[in-house]
Amino acid sequence: MLEKLFKLQEKKTNVKTEIIAGTTTFLAMAYILFVNPDILSATGMSFQSVFLATAISAGIASIIMGIVANYPVALAPGMGVNALFAFTVCGPIGVMGLSWQAGLAAVFVSGIIFLLISVTGIRKVIINSIPKNMKLAIGAGIGFFIAFIGFKNAGIIVASEATFVALGNLKEPTVLLAVFGLLLTILLLTKKVNAAVFWGLLGTAIVGVVMSLCGLGVGLPTLPTSVISFDFEMPTFMAFTSGFKELFSSPAAIVIIFSFLFVDFFDTAGTLVAVGNDIGLVNEEGEMENIEKALLSDSVGTIVGSMMGTSTVTSFVESGSGVAAGGRTGLTACVTGLLFFLSVFFSPLLSVVTSAVTAPALITVGILMVQQVRDIEWSDVSVAASAFVTIIMMLLCYSISDGIAFGFIVYTLANIGAGKTKDIKTIVWILDIIFIIYFISK
Repeated sequence: MLEKLFKLQEKKTNVKTEIIAGTTTFLAMAYILFVNPDILSATGMSFQSVFLATAISAGIASIIMGIVANYPVALAPGMGVNALFAFTVCGPIGVMGLSWQAGLAAVFVSGIIFLLISVTGIRKVIINSIPKNMKLAIGAGIGFFIAFIGFKNAGIIVASEATFVALGNLKEPTVLLAVFGLLLTILLLTKKVNAAVFWGLLGTAIVGVVMSLCGLGVGLPTLPTSVISFDFEMPTFMAFTSGFKELFSSPAAIVIIFSFLFVDFFDTAGTLVAVGNDIGLVNEEGEMENIEKALLSDSVGTIVGSMMGTSTVTSFVESGSGVAAGGRTGLTACVTGLLFFLSVFFSPLLSVVTSAVTAPALITVGILMVQQVRDIEWSDVSVAASAFVTIIMMLLCYSISDGIAFGFIVYTLANIGAGKTKDIKTIVWILDIIFIIYFISK
């Protein structure tokens, strides 16, 4: 049955290798089980319910990807887009101030749109219309944004009336723990340890518990009372239905939905192409086999995630660790999905996961995402201007969507000034109009 479903012999792999690869991918992604609830809880959502929603949606989406597309790519609520959800769109500190229910409604709508463009072929038109350098700048900008949130959550960077931001108190036990975790995770990365982010998070949590037992300060991780639990706080299933009215009464509704769609769309495309290149799924024309099925699976994952009560579910670049371990088929993704389902029984371990523990993971993920800047054509001033504005405005406005909007507008103006108006695609002009209306209506 497995041979018929996943074509193991054709892909030159076997069940044992696929199981090892799926387990490797899960360990590389497992940090999202703790980081995602930590981020989304800033909107007022329940930490425990988001944990369960994260595990269930990741399990369902990964198995769908494995069976439908036969790709060794696992999915889970994405980093970057969850920050967009929590710190720009929703919650008391969100720039747009929507409720988390309205945010889930926006995620659901973006998933439906993604589903439609995946089955109609519009995907190719959109991908070819968005400038490559803008895609890279947005990815890098989100990396900087995530890292900044990590430094802030750790207390390494604090607010300052005089200088806006300043160095925190490095004598604080929680700050020291976060600094230790960051150094540990970076060390593991430099040693090319598989699942370095996960092991770094685990090591930081253990050291934090030891510090707490020694009475070194408050706010440190505490020892869980148990390891396995069958007492669940259920996810907020279908809560997004109460948010539609609020979402569509907001003047920024189109920008919000587009932002979720854009980040998910190109993050998914980048991940699938990267993994596809590694396992020989890309042909001479640059097209991938079964790409429509993979994108379809990803869009269904986003829809399921919004129904469960979490931000956008997307393909994880950490799937590359499973590919490096020999994963070649969808069986790898299915194994990862099953492990996510099993993880729901380990919710008591969440007591060891504090902001000081998750902050190093956020910063490290930021480091990995920022590496995209090396491929931006900085020698072209029009490119450099739009890329720089995209990245810097995400940080200064504390808003991913504002950074994207400013970047596109500057891209158009810079190309007009450089006499390259013909290079501006129609969809970019349309986006510029939407973004200008958005800023006027704010």
